[in-house]
Amino acid sequence: MAFNLQNFKTRTLTAIVFAVIMLLGLFINFKTYFLLFTIIHFGCWFEYQKLIGCINTSYKSISPLHKFGIMIGGFGFLLFILFQSYPHNNLVYQKACLIILLFFSFVIPTANILLNKRLSKKTLLQSILGLFYISLSLGLIIDLYNVPLQKQTSNTIIIGNGIFGIYTISCMWINDTMAYIVGSFIGKTPLSKISPKKTWEGTIGGIILCIIVMGLSMNYVFIPKYFSSEIVTTLKNHWYIIAAIAAITGTIGDLLESKLKRLANVKDSGNFMPGHGGFLDRFDSLLIATIFVWLYIKLLLQ
Repeated sequence: MAFNLQNFKTRTLTAIVFAVIMLLGLFINFKTYFLLFTIIHFGCWFEYQKLIGCINTSYKSISPLHKFGIMIGGFGFLLFILFQSYPHNNLVYQKACLIILLFFSFVIPTANILLNKRLSKKTLLQSILGLFYISLSLGLIIDLYNVPLQKQTSNTIIIGNGIFGIYTISCMWINDTMAYIVGSFIGKTPLSKISPKKTWEGTIGGIILCIIVMGLSMNYVFIPKYFSSEIVTTLKNHWYIIAAIAAITGTIGDLLESKLKRLANVKDSGNFMPGHGGFLDRFDSLLIATIFVWLYIKLLLQ
């Protein structure tokens, strides 16, 4: 393929802007962190509904009440996590967010279908699957922001301030980059018909290099610089395991989104990033990886 200078400039500029926005959102404070994933949440939902509409044409005819209600319901889960994360827990706000989740996600879409006398279990199920695919995942990565860096049996609790969430996202970027580089040089065996450009060599190489690069970076550069030796020792092996979980499940997430696009017969999920695709194209790996990383951290580190 001939080198296209204009396309290269567009992709590079878009990538720089994207990186700056991501870094600002992730590192400033919890409010910007929440705002960032709120934007990602609604962006992914719009693209998800577009893809499902291409796969199941009857989904295109859902009412605005159903379409936006399910999104707001998912946002209710994000708000629930937000209020749960505040030091001074407010149960009233949490209960209100749960009501929003239930009302907009289940009551309104179901009632809308019944009132229109077009009971489509398929469209309702596809909307509910979107809650698990998008809202649950992004809610869990918001929840990772205030996860302590050690078990809560200690007298002193050191909050991660987004470290686990940022680490998971970094694993996605490193895995994708390394898989692309390794695959470009030695990739020969196709990984799946779903994504013909991916190879087993690139995938395995990306996972291994992600584990090594991310594990060493955390153990010998970032964590020792900002935290005590106790924290370094406590989390020493966990960084490698989390990187492995994120890289493997992130690859599955990438294939899942590729399958959706193949079924919808589209190249990209959207075009909010010229030259790079849409929200789902950028965060497909994260949506699946977050769930498994969250489970590991909650079950074994807390």
